[in-house]
Amino acid sequence: MSANGMVRPCSGPASMRSWQGALKTRSTPCLRNSTQRIAVIGIDIGKNSFHIVGHDHRGAIVLRQKWSRGQVEARLANLPPCLIGMEACVGAHHLSRKLQMLGHDARLMPAKYVRPYSKGQKNDFRDAEAIAEAVQRPTMKFVATKTADQLDLQALHRVRDRLVGQRTGVINQIRAFLLERGIAVRQGLRSLRSELPGILATRTDVLSPRMLRIIEGLAGDWRRLDERIEGLSSEIETLARQDKACERLMTVPGIGPIISSAMVAAIGTGDVFSKGRDFGAWLGLVPKQISTGDRTILGKISRRGNRYLRSLFVQAAWVVLVKVKCWERYGLKSWIEAAKKRLHHNVLAIALANKLARIAWVVLNKGRAFECVRPEEMASRPA
Repeated sequence: MSANGMVRPCSGPASMRSWQGALKTRSTPCLRNSTQRIAVIGIDIGKNSFHIVGHDHRGAIVLRQKWSRGQVEARLANLPPCLIGMEACVGAHHLSRKLQMLGHDARLMPAKYVRPYSKGQKNDFRDAEAIAEAVQRPTMKFVATKTADQLDLQALHRVRDRLVGQRTGVINQIRAFLLERGIAVRQGLRSLRSELPGILATRTDVLSPRMLRIIEGLAGDWRRLDERIEGLSSEIETLARQDKACERLMTVPGIGPIISSAMVAAIGTGDVFSKGRDFGAWLGLVPKQISTGDRTILGKISRRGNRYLRSLFVQAAWVVLVKVKCWERYGLKSWIEAAKKRLHHNVLAIALANKLARIAWVVLNKGRAFECVRPEEMASRPA
């Protein structure tokens, strides 16, 4: 300070280094003398680098570092057990299992529920701070950590779903090429499969040699996709027959090996949901609500959650409506006949899919097979 009381600006390399060191210490607290104070950790997961933010019991930041993938497990193994939050993304389930084995309380959250806690402009450390804030909320909804078997089963379903989409694209391309030459084939996969050999053999008047080669190549792709899809479906069915939870789910009308195994792969035992209604809402099979001013406004279905599983339950509902003749056997006759009078058939299918999803959750979570109990039988049972 000068003689007139004014603060003299610092100058020189030594003062500059001390000023930069103070900034660095203030912005990036390290683990030194703080391992016993960390209570909550937020991890922003990356491919090769992980951004870590740790809070103490008062909520102050005592850790703010960037670790490599190999450092995460080694450094967290030396910390006392604490609450660790992560977004449910690729690699999160594997890391969550590893941290739980180390004694930490690792929890996964949907990314859209973490976003409101982000403050300021977006970067990796801000994301980690938001994760650390969100994981402490008592009303936060968490994602159950999947086991390795669940992830394997989910991978089978995802590969099969991709191959089915590719097969549909090949079939549509064959139909389009034939229609451009004036050859229309009836709707349906079986119709095209049965009529295609005869078309390629007899319609050489409108199909050029080049087009014949192209369609024959597409037919070969179709056969190879069929073989791969059949192999994956057989493997999924074998796994479903060996799993007790899948066997119980297959007692629900319209649910077979594909749906049961997909449900087990997605939610495990369903403990993350408190009731079947929550599971139906998570699937997106309930109306989207835009209520305000004491007015209940319901729109189309919300289509939230697992799109693949939702489409499977809708297909199961159509199977029950179209192919199942004895609805009374499953206790659905009175409900379906009453709903038919007031609902469009497409709306009825969605409503039935929601009902089947709620029944399936109860079967999975309570650990008992589906059985139809009539009201008179319930009244005669002892309390």
